[in-house]
Amino acid sequence: MRERSRSRGCRRCCLVMIVGFVIALTVVIVLRRMSMKHSDSSELGPVPGPPGAVDKNYADALKLALQFFDVQKSGKLENNKIKWRGDSALTDGSEAKLDLSKGLYDAGDHIKFGFPLAFTATVLSWAILEYGDQMQAVNQLKSARDSLRWITDYLVNAHPSENVFYIQVGDPETDHGCWERPETMTEKRPLTQVNTSAPGTDVAAETAAAMASASLVFQSVDSDYSSLLLKHARQLFNFADKHRGSYSKSIPKVQNYYNSTGYKDELLWAAAWLYHASADESYLDYVTGHNANGFDWESSSWFSWDDKLAGTEVLLSRISFFGGKDDAESLQNYRQGAEVVMCSLLPESPTATTSRTESGLIWVSEWNCLHHAVASAFLALLFSDYMLTSRTAKISCSGDSYGPSDLRKFAASQMDYILGDNPMEMSYLVGYGKKYPEYVHHRGASIPANATAGCKKGWKWLESAEPNPNVAVGALVGGPFLNETYVDSRNNSMQGEPTTYNSALVVALLSGLVTTSSLPGSFT
Repeated sequence: MRERSRSRGCRRCCLVMIVGFVIALTVVIVLRRMSMKHSDSSELGPVPGPPGAVDKNYADALKLALQFFDVQKSGKLENNKIKWRGDSALTDGSEAKLDLSKGLYDAGDHIKFGFPLAFTATVLSWAILEYGDQMQAVNQLKSARDSLRWITDYLVNAHPSENVFYIQVGDPETDHGCWERPETMTEKRPLTQVNTSAPGTDVAAETAAAMASASLVFQSVDSDYSSLLLKHARQLFNFADKHRGSYSKSIPKVQNYYNSTGYKDELLWAAAWLYHASADESYLDYVTGHNANGFDWESSSWFSWDDKLAGTEVLLSRISFFGGKDDAESLQNYRQGAEVVMCSLLPESPTATTSRTESGLIWVSEWNCLHHAVASAFLALLFSDYMLTSRTAKISCSGDSYGPSDLRKFAASQMDYILGDNPMEMSYLVGYGKKYPEYVHHRGASIPANATAGCKKGWKWLESAEPNPNVAVGALVGGPFLNETYVDSRNNSMQGEPTTYNSALVVALLSGLVTTSSLPGSFT
């Protein structure tokens, strides 16, 4: 009896111990889960606040930068704000019975190069979509939209049928053999096109990106125009994808000016914008399917008119920040690629690029060095605001953590350098500050508005020792050498020639810096 009683007692004891263990284990698991949830919560960044105060310096610079689009306008000018500019190139496109009079001149010359011009439109659209409220806060949104439409009107007319797109107006060799105002041009302005026999996937896809992004900009203000742009975007993308080939190979003469190093990045870039503009899942499948194979996601690239990969990575990372599509492996590849880019830009990061000056300016190329600086800063600012809006507290760079404020600080440092915080103590944005380039390599700015000198006689103005009689207001010049010196000479096109696509990037950067606010979760 005692043995049986002892046995029962042991069983009761064991049962109590097991139950107690299970309860204890359950408590531990619950507490651990609660702890994990608390830990996850603690990783969230602060709740974004209301828009901050307007930074007057950036606001003034933004107003100036937008005016350079007016300086560069071709065609019959409407509400002309630049006193020394007038109507020009009114018959552009006439040989094909098209009106290609609008658009923007590329740089200090008078050619309309379609590849960089489309990039200009895409970047300007992106800036308006992300920072339109901040542009509006300083009364610059209308100006930005008007400049964008001046470009897209031209691009629409340059696409007369599904598989034909005019990618250039003017002959660069003839144009570069003249020094004259655009208002007095008399030289022939031949047209260059891509088609099924001479494909141009890169330029057609970039233009599709421009049309798609612009369709979003005009969606709320002109729905019919928005639909027209989206129609052209779809057609151009289909043309680009179906008839593949680089325009640099189809038309070898463009290699001396805007040579394309490949078109796969443009296809992904265009598909990404078409997905945002149309919500058509087939475009998302395009960027997450086999079309995304072959890229080294762990290697950063420089965002530019020629290379869209870093921009595509940032744009598509937007979906994982705001769109709830985290499970798509390829979308994660884009976001991880974007983080690699961010880590390379942050100066204190273990993987920081060495492609910068001693004072910290991103510096990649002697020609037009500020292009990469403003492009990189714009992407960093966007990614910073994606993190801030989604309350993402940090990214990891080889074990070191960085937050949105670190990226914003980097972006501001590039802009501040451009505006005068540099060893030359000069602004590289023409018209801003007390000291800025006075001998900008720009035909229209260098010749008096009442001068009648034509193609050859105008060369005396290039050689003149006097500063430009007209201010190319808002122009962002090429920028300093690696040793941070700048030679203000009209003949120094390497450093002193402004470009329209640089202006789009600096407008985008300034629009994000002018004040602070949360970004929209969706463009629509």
